[in-house]
Amino acid sequence: MIALPFIDQPMKPLKKILLTGAAGGLGKVLRQSLAAHCDTLRLSDVSSMGEAAAFEEIITCDLGDKEKTMALSQGVDAIVHLGGVATEHSFETILDANIRGIFHLYEGARVHDVRRVVFASSNHAIGFHKQGDVIDSDCLLRPDSYYGLSKAYGENMAQFYFDRYGIETVSIRIGSSFPEPHDARMLKTWLSYRDLSELVRCSLTAPNVGHTIVYGVSDNKDSWWDNSKAAHLGFKPQDNTEQWHASREAMPQLASSDPAKMYQGGGFTKMGPFA
Repeated sequence: MIALPFIDQPMKPLKKILLTGAAGGLGKVLRQSLAAHCDTLRLSDVSSMGEAAAFEEIITCDLGDKEKTMALSQGVDAIVHLGGVATEHSFETILDANIRGIFHLYEGARVHDVRRVVFASSNHAIGFHKQGDVIDSDCLLRPDSYYGLSKAYGENMAQFYFDRYGIETVSIRIGSSFPEPHDARMLKTWLSYRDLSELVRCSLTAPNVGHTIVYGVSDNKDSWWDNSKAAHLGFKPQDNTEQWHASREAMPQLASSDPAKMYQGGGFTKMGPFA
């Protein structure tokens, strides 16, 4: 018998990644793309995630449950945290999953010695900055909603756990991540699925990130967001919104006095109050 030469398989950067919010729209995207970067992908959500692939683990978990949420991070190398309420709601609805939940998550990371978290923050943490103003990661937090407040809280939680315990985090202020932009505002805020996946990969593998804040946005013309202070991540977006400019700008436009037209957070700036 002729001995075949040994074919070395490329090493994956991480052994096990925890992905929370795996049943959501962006969770489904990252469930596919993260498979290339780890041996095992642990998926968590409160909703159904379907059947597990051979390399997946599925754990149903409510982020408001401290014990179960902390246990999610046992044995993992990194966490990609998308879990929580993903749109504006009453404060009581936001509280457990988005505020208590991220505390439970970081406590689990501390106890189980997880050294890297990628946190899905949001442009709604800075949504009351004016449209047209160019801001970077050092801008004043100006949340536009209870949802935005929860994301600002999450960024502060990430900074605290780095300063106190050395857990590194990349907080991604996601713009509008859909297959294509829905309206004129999204011509500035759109993040393609390909660029999202690449930004998360960079956030997991870049060395010495401390607590880095980066805007999750593609290479769109006249962007409101300056990512120069996150250049060390090595993220280079490949997509932009040029092909949709004419059609989206031809749509009926909001009045200039409408808060959704004035502020970067769009419609979130005028949702509520909630009874």
